Amino acid sequence: MPDFFEQPVLNSPYEAPARHWELDGERLPTGNIEERRRPVTFMSPVPPPRRGGGQRPMVFDEGQGLSSEDQQYELSARIEELRGLVGAWRRLPRQSWQVTPETARLLDHWRRHEFRDFRPFFCQVEAVETLIWLTEVAPKRGDRRTRELLRALERASEDANAGLWRLALKLATGAGKTAVMAMIIAWQTINAVRHPGSQRFTRGFLVVTPGITIRDRLRVLQPHDPDSYYSERELAPPDFLDALGQARIVITNYHAFRRREREALPKGSRALLEGREGPTGAFTETEGEMLQRVMPELMGLRHVLVLNDEAHHCYRERPGANGSAGNGGDADEREEALRNSEAARLWISGIEAVQRRLGLRRPARSADGGEAPSERVQRVVDLSATPFFLRGSGYAEGALFPWTACDFSLVDAIECGIVKLPRVPVSDNVPGDEMPVYRELWRHIGKEMPHGSRRGPVKTDPLSLPAKLKTALDMLYGHYETTFRMWHAAAGAGDAPPPCFIVVCNSTATSKLVADYIAGFEREDGGFEEGRLPLFANFDEEGNRLPRMHTLLIDSRQLESGDALDQGFRKAAAVEIERFRKERLARPGQHGPLSDEDLLREVMNTVGKPDRLGGGIRCVVSVGMLTEGWDANTVTHVLGVRAFSTQLLCEQVVGRALRRQSYDLNEEGLFDVEYADVLGVPFDFTAKPVVVKPKPPRKTVRVRAVRPDRDALEIRFPRVDGYHLELPEDIAEAAFTADSRFELTKDMIGPTETDLHGMAGAGVRFDLRHTGGQEREQRVAYEIVSRLLTRWPEAGVATRQHLFLQLRAIVGRWMADYLVCRDGAYPAQLLHSEGLMDTACERIAAAIALRTNGGATILARLSPYSPQGTTMDVDFDTSRKLLWTSDPRLSHVNIAVCDSEWEREFCRVIEEHPRVLAYARNEGLGFEAPYRSGGEQRRYRPDFIVRIDDGRGAGDPLHLVAEIKGIRRETDKDKQTAMRTYWIPGVNNLGSWGRWAFEEFSDPDPAVVNRKIDAVAGAQA
Repeated sequence: MPDFFEQPVLNSPYEAPARHWELDGERLPTGNIEERRRPVTFMSPVPPPRRGGGQRPMVFDEGQGLSSEDQQYELSARIEELRGLVGAWRRLPRQSWQVTPETARLLDHWRRHEFRDFRPFFCQVEAVETLIWLTEVAPKRGDRRTRELLRALERASEDANAGLWRLALKLATGAGKTAVMAMIIAWQTINAVRHPGSQRFTRGFLVVTPGITIRDRLRVLQPHDPDSYYSERELAPPDFLDALGQARIVITNYHAFRRREREALPKGSRALLEGREGPTGAFTETEGEMLQRVMPELMGLRHVLVLNDEAHHCYRERPGANGSAGNGGDADEREEALRNSEAARLWISGIEAVQRRLGLRRPARSADGGEAPSERVQRVVDLSATPFFLRGSGYAEGALFPWTACDFSLVDAIECGIVKLPRVPVSDNVPGDEMPVYRELWRHIGKEMPHGSRRGPVKTDPLSLPAKLKTALDMLYGHYETTFRMWHAAAGAGDAPPPCFIVVCNSTATSKLVADYIAGFEREDGGFEEGRLPLFANFDEEGNRLPRMHTLLIDSRQLESGDALDQGFRKAAAVEIERFRKERLARPGQHGPLSDEDLLREVMNTVGKPDRLGGGIRCVVSVGMLTEGWDANTVTHVLGVRAFSTQLLCEQVVGRALRRQSYDLNEEGLFDVEYADVLGVPFDFTAKPVVVKPKPPRKTVRVRAVRPDRDALEIRFPRVDGYHLELPEDIAEAAFTADSRFELTKDMIGPTETDLHGMAGAGVRFDLRHTGGQEREQRVAYEIVSRLLTRWPEAGVATRQHLFLQLRAIVGRWMADYLVCRDGAYPAQLLHSEGLMDTACERIAAAIALRTNGGATILARLSPYSPQGTTMDVDFDTSRKLLWTSDPRLSHVNIAVCDSEWEREFCRVIEEHPRVLAYARNEGLGFEAPYRSGGEQRRYRPDFIVRIDDGRGAGDPLHLVAEIKGIRRETDKDKQTAMRTYWIPGVNNLGSWGRWAFEEFSDPDPAVVNRKIDAVAGAQA
């Protein structure tokens, strides 16, 4: 397949996207937040001609049904205004956030914690920040615009969802909605436990999903699940995990809201018992009984937060729609509209039942008619990549939910590299058509394809598929074959899963024909036809079925409902079902009974997963769009064999292929580009890619404490929250060290010179020489002293105004000997930045605490909820490459996960050192030290804890905290000063955690490492 594209320039997934792109050469702003890199150039192909049934554009609507293809009312202005307010709030210093201490701690953790594997993307943190701002910050603000914004969101929800307060967060497919839900649950639960009287928080959650696949996958939201996101992805600090354990979380698919029959009776018997009045509900469970069945754990709580995953399936039909669900379009489209309406009605009715039965009152009103800020309860949070009204809602199809508050679009996700980059046809060698044939295949083959479901025998011959469809299959398969071989070669002897090719069809009749053509089939006369795409064949050359099939035929809509399979589909897939059943029974430990539905669901959910039932599937032929939440990340090729009336459908189908295989950062701190090749789906936006070598899915290993065999090597450590410093009345001196040095450079303050020119005349140069006088330096010293006296309790001098003159002398000495200005910088430029001033205070405060003749006492303050950490808790999977298999005589943990070859060498050296009794790499251990940098509270994670014998024997070992460091930055000085000045003496002074020391290893030479260990041991002895 030819490639027409260039390499895109990506933004960082961890910073705000540029939010603009170029369309046909014209730069279009979309609410620029922070421009970092050259934007990706996107292409807009010529739209198809309006030939009765051509693709209709998406229509964005305020929710009132006012928009049409000719006139649109957009929500983008409101969303961008809200994004700007949240962005301005994000940049405020922590003390101005107006949130609870627990919320502030979580925000700091999500933004700055050094995650061992998956760090939250910017879009994930932004979505939760928006919800936090609307819940905790906005109600406290008194300005008119904020009140109007809150009322507008409430009115938008009330108009379309009478009696419910809903808020929608739009996150592109692959952007990680599950992690966002976990972050919301953590924020709410921890605050609810710590502030039990607050009306803003709850520890009860009802998570509603569109199907069983997502329901089962979201078990990671349960705090006690083995794969819980809170610990596995470190979404909550270790000392918050106990509070999270008090959450009550129910995860269900919306089908569970359907009220069931109490007793299964034949139709005739039911009619006889009901009598002439007809159905009375005597044999159907009541609303209360239904809720007791669905969510018994939540029935006793006052407040419940509802999280709707894939919430575009949940809405109330527009009043006065007059049955529009069944009008317009062809038979398939009318059937789809009716199906959408029925699903949405059941979903929203279930949530309304929750509100009625739990007695959740409407928020109280203030005197001016607005909502009383103290009573706001966030009840329903919608998460979706496409929060648009579907066909049959009574609103314009594709209208954005008017209660949407946050929008991270697929274009943003592509630009940041969070998802694969879709490639679609932009030209072909057939002249005269405005759109490439394989860009919208159905327009060329739709009249030749069967419609409706497959309930009887299939009469159409699979070999008689339209020629254009066969050609499309062959073209896409040719590229798949190349990708398959490259994956196979890259995997070597490993058993890596194959890339996945998916075909999305309009009906079960079409899906059966396409699957037979691809994989082969048995004729009614007993003959055999081999599959036309060899890698997808389910038969060998002699017509015998392969022991493990390569092509899966699936009707995902039936599987997701939890109902019994349609008899036609069950009959068509009988052979495959039986084969999967036998294969499952042949696997160790797999002997429990499974229904046909459960079996096929397991196959589909394990596509792309090695050694699982669906691990060998190479091709999936599906009705509909597979299923939202289908998390296979090996999809590389997509073929659409159905009509696409809106971009909403296009995005949903393409979204099935956009989950990345690897989230490992490259040397530039960005994700490598991955691609998904798409035919038959008229997707409108695509970045310019190039051909790259496909990569097989990453392999993982389990890192864990080896119990009970190595329990004698367990290392315990204190979890320190802060420090208490007791100083005498007078300060005699400050003990400055090399770490007190602070270099002020143009990288911190920006250019120091700039030239200006007009259209004519002389130019002028601006510089900063006027800021460098002696008078300015005196002012800088005065400001530092004032800051120490009012804002720095860590220095032990806050509110001690009588110490001004002594502090002035100490600050003067620091400025003269330890403040270094480079690249044209001047001391007065410290006044230009709060962060620079705070850094100066941190260096001086540490020197005050370090002085040797002042009699200071430092005590570590431990976490009240989780004061102890231990290597016993280490248990996680990693795909990192730099691993060291530890000596079973010296480490409680089986593998040391390293950041560099230097760290691996350190493991080797200390395992050979005679003084080393045990050690642990600080990965998945949760060992952190609080410190301040730039005025903000942060957490430092050292590299190793090494237990050594310093002459007192194994009964009283020395715990050496080791940092492996090559290049030292300014922030590294703050970290290590905190360890030497606060953490080590603070813990040692507690007297109950043994003896601790800290050392930095900046030379990988084994002789140097050994000398340092000996020196530390000798000094302590």
